[in-house]
Amino acid sequence: MDILIKPLVTEKMTAQTDKLNRVGFLVNKTANKIEIKKAVESFYNVKVTDVNTISYAGKVKSRYTKAGFISGRTNAFKKAIITLAKGESIDFYSNI
Repeated sequence: MDILIKPLVTEKMTAQTDKLNRVGFLVNKTANKIEIKKAVESFYNVKVTDVNTISYAGKVKSRYTKAGFISGRTNAFKKAIITLAKGESIDFYSNI
């Protein structure tokens, strides 16, 4: 489970799940597409047809407050968009 960090449950990903049978995950930055595919197939018992990955760099954020100028950085992360086979689905809300 160290490859898959958490599923992406956003409005955009929910729309893609309905139309294109795709789900999104935040994944480990060092994981490759083959490792991601094996992790999803073994954890959710589904057939994966395609894996697309996107790496995001951390952004520098700054703001001026009463205490002075504060500068920081957001975290870098990697996102994986998984296309499932026809008839397959993942229900993230079954454990709630």
